Amino acid sequence: MRITHRIGGKAWTGIAQRTGDVYDPATGQVGGQVDFASASDVDEAVTAAREAFSRWRHASLTQRANVMFAFRELLNARKSDLAEIITAEHGKVLSDAAGEIQRALEAVEFACGIPQLLKGGFSENASTKVDVYSIQQPLGVVGVISPFNFPAMVPLWFVPNAIACGNAVVLKPSEKDPSAANFLAELLAEAGLPDGVFNVVHGDKEAVDRILEHPEVKAVSFVGSTPIARYVYETATRNGKRVQALGGAKNHMVVLPDADLDLAADAAVSAGFGSAGERCMAISVVVAVDPVGDELVGKISERIAGLQVGDGRRPGCEMGPLVTGAHRDRVRSYLDAGRSAGAKLVVDGRGQSIDGDDAGFWLGPTLFDHVDVDMSIYTDEIFGPVLSVVRVPSYDAAVDLVNANPYGNGTAIFTNDGGAARRYQNEIEVGMVGVNVAIPVPVSYYSFGGWKDSLFGDSHAYGPHGVHFFTRAKVVTSRWLDPSHGGVNLGFPQNS
Repeated sequence: MRITHRIGGKAWTGIAQRTGDVYDPATGQVGGQVDFASASDVDEAVTAAREAFSRWRHASLTQRANVMFAFRELLNARKSDLAEIITAEHGKVLSDAAGEIQRALEAVEFACGIPQLLKGGFSENASTKVDVYSIQQPLGVVGVISPFNFPAMVPLWFVPNAIACGNAVVLKPSEKDPSAANFLAELLAEAGLPDGVFNVVHGDKEAVDRILEHPEVKAVSFVGSTPIARYVYETATRNGKRVQALGGAKNHMVVLPDADLDLAADAAVSAGFGSAGERCMAISVVVAVDPVGDELVGKISERIAGLQVGDGRRPGCEMGPLVTGAHRDRVRSYLDAGRSAGAKLVVDGRGQSIDGDDAGFWLGPTLFDHVDVDMSIYTDEIFGPVLSVVRVPSYDAAVDLVNANPYGNGTAIFTNDGGAARRYQNEIEVGMVGVNVAIPVPVSYYSFGGWKDSLFGDSHAYGPHGVHFFTRAKVVTSRWLDPSHGGVNLGFPQNS
């Protein structure tokens, strides 16, 4: 199978100078080849987008909303097909892929309200017979660079808002699981989106760099690791672009002594090992406040023992493989590193029984206890099924621990004390907070994004921030003259 770009609404017909392998992570076998875009291929996509933008920006709000409504219906009708594509290339189990698409649908539904979202303000008689009003206009061609872990949801955090606001888009998805992006392009075309408004180019750093440097690309949205997010932000802003670059995370779940430990253990396992831990909102650190550590670790261990790891297309499998063999090997190296540093390896994921092909990229759920903050299993974003337990003596120590971490994406607190929860949400230096909710991803009419090294730029993803990011404001001051107007006046205009 050959996976090629979609430029100007059609499949690209050129010959790629470089290609990449696309694996089925559950079997370890190559399932296809993806064409890598050269700089000139990106230029072709940007040209198509620029030409389409000159027409699409004038489309009525009703027309844009109608396209979004039609796209939403098509996506909902075909979500099982898309889930199968995601599972085949990413490895997450089908139910997890279906959940990803459901959350993506929420973002599309938000964009369906674009006539309401783009309403400006109006002030009559701001000065004598002078009216002032504001309007929001699209930017032009915008770039979206999305990661492998959510090949449908993350692009749809950005693309619907960008298009509904009147922009044209060039999407560069991850080369590890590229087919979902092409599937979305086909649905958008079927929904009536004009050719060229949405374009997909595949590839690696060469394609990314050209998007970041191209003078016709006005804004860039990115999700990925913190080092790359910083690079994207610095490179794109240096080239005069508006940027939102969402980076990595080290998400902490604080468990207070009064918490329901069964609820907390369920949440830690679900949030730590769902999608094999390949989520930027995964819980990777459980902060156990004395004296709950022993009991909580025991409950988490019991639940891990009942998990079934295997091919996500097989009934009963709850956690799939990691996305590539190289990534699996990297994550697995942390097991030896953690134990060598002195942490207690409570559950070793290398001993997990697998319901799947032996050649798949497997690593079972792993649990460390007595983790210190100077260990690599704590400091690094592992991005895999490795959960660390850090023990602290008090609530204040837990807050200090979380706030000292350079990441600030998501956090959660488990407690039955409303006062403690309120203190936590106010004192914690993290962008998204859950109270007895382990993965506090905001609903679509709020916005997603962290603090500190988890976000570069001023705008969060989707929701109101998304509309603001993909538009620029213009204020118009108007006066329609009547027979009573005066003559020339060189003084500074005054409101009176």
